[in-house]
Amino acid sequence: ASKVSSSSSPSSSAGSSPSLSSKKPRSRGLFSSLFCCLCRDQPELPPVNNNAPLLVEENGTVSKVKPLLPPAKSKDSGKICVVIDLDETLVHSSFKPVNNADFIIPVDIEGTVHQVYVLKRPHVDEFLKRMGELFECVLFTASLAKYADPVSDLLDKWGAFRCRLFRESCVFHRGNYVKDLSRLGRDLNKVIIVDNSPGRRANGIQIFHDLNSEHGGASPSPSEAFTFPSKKHTSLFRSI
Repeated sequence: ASKVSSSSSPSSSAGSSPSLSSKKPRSRGLFSSLFCCLCRDQPELPPVNNNAPLLVEENGTVSKVKPLLPPAKSKDSGKICVVIDLDETLVHSSFKPVNNADFIIPVDIEGTVHQVYVLKRPHVDEFLKRMGELFECVLFTASLAKYADPVSDLLDKWGAFRCRLFRESCVFHRGNYVKDLSRLGRDLNKVIIVDNSPGRRANGIQIFHDLNSEHGGASPSPSEAFTFPSKKHTSLFRSI
């Protein structure tokens, strides 16, 4: 299978939630414009030749495409590159006011400031700290930078993410924003993506969760908060 991942699926409950601003968000359309949460689950992914050079045709010409990531730092030389999704993987966000929100992010949408309430996945702090020590970690989200960047500033206290990639780094394919890992500029044999909707790819680790219920009851253990489905994936992260 080609090593490409789809964008994360969003929370359906947040789409109809009100904001604290004087104007209410225009329901699903506004929520989708910010979080890219309304794409179909497991969208069909564009075909990719993993051995092909980074080339693109523009007006009949072929030009070199700049990789999404800069060259790896010396401290990350030889490390696996772990691409980590944001929404519904590390956090759950909503326009609906939440009493126990970890962060409240003001976001300007079409001239109106809306408050976005963000809940962290249980044990996400320990997870990111350890991941940053072991791997070259990259945040890759289909959400807009004006929301995702300030969330990442508050979430990543240890500088685990070497780079952050947002919606403009995705490929729009058949109504979905797709994370094309072949454009990263890394050896795809050493790239893994952790996502709630990894597109059923060989190098995808799917996060299974219900962040709403997790925050409504007792905090789960780290192994429950970050559940990997296969023995291969479990052994890879066993030391975390």
